[in-house]
Amino acid sequence: MKNPRMSRPPGCAKFRPSLCRQVCVEHCGYALRSAPCDHPKIDCNVAYAGISTVFSAEGGCRQITAKIERFLERRESRSRVRFGDLLTELQFCAARILSFMQYEWISDEETAAAASRKHVPAATDDVLLDAYSSAVVGAVETAAPAVVHVHAEFQGQQGKVVGAGSGSGFVLSPDGFILTNSHVVHGARRIVVQTAEGRPLKAELIGDDPDSDLAVLRIDAPALRSVRFVDSGKVRVGQIAVAIGNPLGYENTVTAGIVSALGRTFPSRTGRLIDNVIQTDAALNPGNSGGPLVNSRGEVIGVNTAIIAAAQGICFAIGSKTAEFVASWLIKEGRIRRGHLGIAGQDSAIYEPLARRHKLAQRTGVRVHEVLANSPAAEGGVRSGDMIIWFDHETVSSVHDLHRLMIGEGIERRARLTVLRNGDLEHLWVTPRERS
Repeated sequence: MKNPRMSRPPGCAKFRPSLCRQVCVEHCGYALRSAPCDHPKIDCNVAYAGISTVFSAEGGCRQITAKIERFLERRESRSRVRFGDLLTELQFCAARILSFMQYEWISDEETAAAASRKHVPAATDDVLLDAYSSAVVGAVETAAPAVVHVHAEFQGQQGKVVGAGSGSGFVLSPDGFILTNSHVVHGARRIVVQTAEGRPLKAELIGDDPDSDLAVLRIDAPALRSVRFVDSGKVRVGQIAVAIGNPLGYENTVTAGIVSALGRTFPSRTGRLIDNVIQTDAALNPGNSGGPLVNSRGEVIGVNTAIIAAAQGICFAIGSKTAEFVASWLIKEGRIRRGHLGIAGQDSAIYEPLARRHKLAQRTGVRVHEVLANSPAAEGGVRSGDMIIWFDHETVSSVHDLHRLMIGEGIERRARLTVLRNGDLEHLWVTPRERS
């Protein structure tokens, strides 16, 4: 209920409506109506007048009215009136008013009608939703229309269908490009995509990259809803994560949790490690593969990929930064030409005094843990323990940066590799080779 309109009563030279309202509302929860003031020398007498007017007709409230009258008479007899004392006493009185009011609203215009009102209007469903529920609902309303169900049929050596599988995917753009997992559609003879509205459509495989377990499909359909990527590098542990997909054939299933950890790695079906994977406790099951993991705004932060079957609440999604990069190459060329140096490493922080000494703009690099024999890195003089910070004059802050620079034009071309070794900068020359 809105506070009543309080006007300046006749004869009150020091009327302060905001203070009157503060006394009545903060300490008893109700806004009392105003009335003419009989004590012009005392601030905020309107509080007394309002209480007297409203409650004088109530049998149980005459005690409070009489107490305030006696208090005001005592104050009138003194030469100096202290508003602080008055406010303290009024606060004490107002705090007791609830016991006589039976929790009924009082308004300026309809005091009698309001006194007979026994129920507060019921709140709407939107009001009852708490902040967490509202965030999840909003994310689902944004992303769910872009999620599709992917059905794949596989052919045997005799030309017969030997099996079928299903998974999830999501629309990248209104012209029909869909991102899903490679293991959902790799080697499929026929792929059918069912949209969120239930339309089954034949899909074309545009590109497939088993190394990153991602694939791009395309369907021909009008007015497709799409979702957008957000940088997974800005994701924080503990933030809301919502998974949407079709687990075990149950379409448009939503589960919610949080981002449990960042920077995980796990092997793809080809054996290559997928880096910067997001771990979440949003429940995933077979059939969720390829579906989006979204934030509270419905933006894609990852592609749901794998679970640990023997565990509970340990699920993985390929980071959106990797997914967006791979998808763009698959749409452009249908495959990804990857080079390699023949090393195993991980993201690592650079010792701060060392970074300042060499005037490095970055604070992370790639720490080399292993160098394969006869590899480009071994031939170039890379050693275990080196920290890679630049490749061909490009900053290398993470494994993702190094993989990005090993794609396409960087293959079979001699480039300078800069590493930190024993506190000093070393410049090496390597020639990445294409992965067979």
